[in-house]
Amino acid sequence: MIPMATDPSVLQIVWFCLIAILWIGYLVLEGFDYGVAMLIPILGKNEKERRLIVNTIGPVWDGNEVWLLTAGGATFAAFPAWYATLFSGLYLPLFLILVGLIIRGVAFEYRAKRPETKWRNAFDWCAAIGSFVVALVFGVGFANFIIGLPVAPVTGNPSLFALTPAPYFWQLFSLFGLLGGIVLPALFLFHGSIFLALKTKGEMHDRAKAFAEKIGLVTIGGGAIFLLWSNLAYGTGVIGWILLLLAAAGLAAAWWFVKQDRDGLAFIGTTLATLFVAVGIFVRMFPNLGFANTDAANQLNVVTASASPLTLTIMTWAAVVFVPIVLGYQAWTYWVFRRRLSIANIPDEPVNEPATVAG
Repeated sequence: MIPMATDPSVLQIVWFCLIAILWIGYLVLEGFDYGVAMLIPILGKNEKERRLIVNTIGPVWDGNEVWLLTAGGATFAAFPAWYATLFSGLYLPLFLILVGLIIRGVAFEYRAKRPETKWRNAFDWCAAIGSFVVALVFGVGFANFIIGLPVAPVTGNPSLFALTPAPYFWQLFSLFGLLGGIVLPALFLFHGSIFLALKTKGEMHDRAKAFAEKIGLVTIGGGAIFLLWSNLAYGTGVIGWILLLLAAAGLAAAWWFVKQDRDGLAFIGTTLATLFVAVGIFVRMFPNLGFANTDAANQLNVVTASASPLTLTIMTWAAVVFVPIVLGYQAWTYWVFRRRLSIANIPDEPVNEPATVAG
């Protein structure tokens, strides 16, 4: 790590950790519904089965996306220079993410608006493709945060920073970046198939379980290569290896438990694996925020990218008040919709209701 000119304040560290927590919540929660969405046209053999798959995430998918919006908003407010540098230099991949989010959101909301099979099949594929695109781009992006994005002060205005070169796009696709783009969708498919097995009964449960056993092996193999490469080339010392072992244990436990029909424990395994991998990434990103500064005298880091102490103080009090409310509401949503579903819960005739209710 490149040393900072001054040590970060308590509030700067707190807000970096809070942003990391928001991203971890997003990857864990949105990760399984990305996986489920990618499985709609794969495991759903008819309209009833596809509606069943959609209904397993119908009440929660849009709420899960709020974690991403909140993470972006918190970054903008707490570390405006970090936000500005990323969004100006990475607008092409961010545009792809936006397109993917729009496609999947429209697919969920509009698939039930018309009864034609072609109409619904098209939107099911849109949900799957949109989810895959977002997972792919985020996988490549986080791999590049581990490597470190090259950043330098803007000529004539050293208080501003820019990626070099800008726009920064093709440089993202190194072998390590491409591996990240493969591993994250595989992890989401593993996570999502276990969630689908956890939320369904009967044939759909068996089909999701069988898929999880297969994709789990792919995820464990690809994840092992990614994590070992990450620690050997860009590691953070002992803590990186501890997190690697914990993530590997989570994946292995998830695969073993799903074979034993212990869906709940398997889901906890993939949840913990996702959590430990994300923690490792953010440990690597501190304090330089995932950048490789090319100017040692003028760096972009937690200190130089931060908002004013007054802004961080006001944000902290707002977070203390509103975050518990949001967490409580989301926990209540998961509790209300906790029961398993089966084909018997899907009416014979499609009904024209929002996707969050009828799929």
